[in-house]
Amino acid sequence: MSRSIVRQSKFRHVFGQAVKAEQGYDDIRVSKVTWDSSFCAVNPKFLAVIVESSGGGAFLVLPLSKTGRVDKNYPLVIGHSGPVLDIDWCPHDDNILASCSEDCTAMVWQIPDHALTRPLSDPVVVLEGHSKRVGIVSWHPTARNILLTAGSDNLIIIWNVGTGEPLISMDDHPDLIYSVSWNRNGSLFCTTCKDRRLRVCDPRKREVVAERLAPHEGIRPMRAIFTRDGNIFTTGFTRMSQRELGLWDPTNFEEPIALLELDTSNGVLLPYYDPDANMVYLCGKGDSSVRYFEITEEPPYVHYLNTFSSKEPQRGMGFMPKRGVDVSKCEILYFLLHTNVSVVPLIFPVAQSDLFQDDLYPDTAGPEPAMEPEEWLDGRDEDPILVSMRQGYVPPKSRELKVVKKNVLDSRPTTRRSMSTLDTNSLPVSPLPAPPAHELFSTLI
Repeated sequence: MSRSIVRQSKFRHVFGQAVKAEQGYDDIRVSKVTWDSSFCAVNPKFLAVIVESSGGGAFLVLPLSKTGRVDKNYPLVIGHSGPVLDIDWCPHDDNILASCSEDCTAMVWQIPDHALTRPLSDPVVVLEGHSKRVGIVSWHPTARNILLTAGSDNLIIIWNVGTGEPLISMDDHPDLIYSVSWNRNGSLFCTTCKDRRLRVCDPRKREVVAERLAPHEGIRPMRAIFTRDGNIFTTGFTRMSQRELGLWDPTNFEEPIALLELDTSNGVLLPYYDPDANMVYLCGKGDSSVRYFEITEEPPYVHYLNTFSSKEPQRGMGFMPKRGVDVSKCEILYFLLHTNVSVVPLIFPVAQSDLFQDDLYPDTAGPEPAMEPEEWLDGRDEDPILVSMRQGYVPPKSRELKVVKKNVLDSRPTTRRSMSTLDTNSLPVSPLPAPPAHELFSTLI
């Protein structure tokens, strides 16, 4: 009787490969700021990279099709007065990008479909509420216009960027916040902190609902992300400074589901999670490799798959949403690694096939939000609205955002001040226009 000794997995033969040199992006001077963020963000339309800049902070935005050498005079996005620390594309509009900086602000930008022809310096809204540098920006996965920021003032603020107003503020962290990750429907987020605690927070209740002291015994920075099943995947260091990964059930933090030691490198491991494949990709600044694992319900729960090795150490990385991969080439991941002077696209294909493979490409999160800001704030939870991958994904052109209330993203403000900080007494008084007849009639009724 034959007995299989190899674990069966449709992702066991996934391998990483760099694209040809002419399909990469060269002569990009990546920022040298000492901050453990990815410094890179990508969506089906654009690539954004935080770059070196004099006189303030800047980042570069390129259409994905603009490969090759980047002109040193290519226009930058230059609104921040201090170094930019983090950037994040909106999951519901491929032309909207959020950034944060050492200048204590976060900004939201409308990127035109065409390549920039001059520097972009006017954000559509400035979010001012932190007293120290802002190091993390993260969009809500399912609600329109909800953005989270975390600063070195140990404060987390959740904004409605459609009005520029802060909705929720949490000061439960006594020290520097290392990372923030929303769960799949955006009802909770988890954080790691310099006080060595892993926390699960309910933002609408404004409370920490679960926490674990020292999920990794080392004192080096940790990272944590939610998985699609509601578990939390963490990276950190052991007491002997070995890098380590863990999988935790937030309803029972006493013992880990899995805990695995990796190596003795110094770089913080940044995890990137693919919820459709239930796979995690680990990259570290200064490393020359990308390791990837599959999470299953069978012991040992976190299964090592393979390692991609590059020739140069990486400074940062960007993770393409699943709707942006090329299904005709059987890609399950499109990934960007950037070195000191270039950005190299990596693709992770499985075995080639001329047929669409439903098991590799389940319906994935699409660009439509599942609810409005007011609905989420009132306690509603919705999973992402899914789209089919069968015909591939074609990014829509820049579109007007649909919101219940007036949205500042639909028209650029005349100043860079936050809408939440405007002095209403200084605004000119003008007569209100008469309402339409049908609205007046409904009011009378």
